[in-house]
Amino acid sequence: MTVDRKDAAFFERLRAEEFGYLDETGQVYLDHTGTAPVPRGLARAQAARLGAQAYGNPHTESPASAASTALVEEARLRVLRFLDADPAEYTVVFTANASQAVKLVAEAYPFRRGQGALLLTQDNHNSVNGVREFARAARAKVGLVPFKGDELRVSGAALRRALTGRHRGLFCYPAQSNFTGVRHPLEWVAGARAAGWDTLLDAAAYLPTGKLSLRKVPADFVVASWYKVFGYPSGVGSLVARRDALARLRRPWFAGGTIQVVSSRAHWHRMAQAPAAFEDGTPDFHAIPQITAGLDWYDEVGADAVAEHVTVLTGRLLKALAGLRHPDGRPLVRVYGPRGTEARGGTVALNVLDGRGRVVDERIVARECAAAGISVRTGCFCNPGAGEEAFAIAPRMLRRTGPGRWRAETIDGYIQRLGLPSGGAVRVSPGIANVASDIDRFVDFLHATFAAATPFRGELAPRLTC
Repeated sequence: MTVDRKDAAFFERLRAEEFGYLDETGQVYLDHTGTAPVPRGLARAQAARLGAQAYGNPHTESPASAASTALVEEARLRVLRFLDADPAEYTVVFTANASQAVKLVAEAYPFRRGQGALLLTQDNHNSVNGVREFARAARAKVGLVPFKGDELRVSGAALRRALTGRHRGLFCYPAQSNFTGVRHPLEWVAGARAAGWDTLLDAAAYLPTGKLSLRKVPADFVVASWYKVFGYPSGVGSLVARRDALARLRRPWFAGGTIQVVSSRAHWHRMAQAPAAFEDGTPDFHAIPQITAGLDWYDEVGADAVAEHVTVLTGRLLKALAGLRHPDGRPLVRVYGPRGTEARGGTVALNVLDGRGRVVDERIVARECAAAGISVRTGCFCNPGAGEEAFAIAPRMLRRTGPGRWRAETIDGYIQRLGLPSGGAVRVSPGIANVASDIDRFVDFLHATFAAATPFRGELAPRLTC
């Protein structure tokens, strides 16, 4: 598809051609931070490729294997081109998802007592928060950079102090929050590296609407999730790593495909060269080539055009939410994070409020949205740091509720213990498949459903995890 102007009419046509099944089934899809919907063109391309010839396991020299190997290596280079990364400096490790990409770094990083510290921001996905368990096991220092201000932005001053302290190691943060949509400064990467830190940049929520040049933002490790960008395939992520940083990692185990040679009886092995040393077992040689097709498709639409389109939709959503009121004038929703589009992506976290200003249980909102054919996400979004700040949970209460002191069978017990009115928020994230009418339909639904009175609560399923 080649169109000179990428205006609203262009995205209307894109919606009809690639995502027409949403209108055909009467759905409003507003969960792009979870995943982008699958474009019809990519589904057809996958079927055509798989139906054209045989592809085999890449770890041999047969014609079918060679065909797979060539496509996997093409995808590796395509990812580097998309991220404006020099192949001489960076390589790409394909993983099952973004979480596995983070774990590859966490389990192999040289954390140790006195050196090899870990520095996290309070705004992080749990896949990154989990890195601290490897650091703690190695008795390394773990630091946390807090929020500052009601927009839930991480404190730049606190970060600078932490980076210039006496410890050095691995600094991890998200380019974009998966909770609030806040975009944290990419300049932090260069600042951290200049201070002697290795950097892990979680770009999973950022890349669907943000451009990233690794020549300008020279992170040591970057985590990507491709289905969030173009919808398909859903089982492939990437660890994009500087070759020198990857060489400093020491893997705690090996698997098929990761070793050059191994002895069973003599108990020794030699790892393969990167990236093979980090790709455990057989790579998904049917899905990985689809990254090339997906990035080609996305570039044809235009990253800048997608970013501008989503910014317009997000601004429309935020303005409409701010205007929603109960009959007596009380606000109908509470938005967490930025109320405008400056330095933020298309992720909006909110709670619905009843006529007395109390938070409506997010499970009620989820139930009513589902009945109306509207897909949003509810819960805590695997980002406890942002949730704790948004809901103003005091640290002393969190310590009193820790597993060493008190235990509940379900998450509802913890919610009651903390005195929270609900178990999380509602996350609305417009993206490439949306048009303005989706925003309007969602806002109209909120007003029609919750402005007069909260729908009957009924029996709600217990919350099992967060």
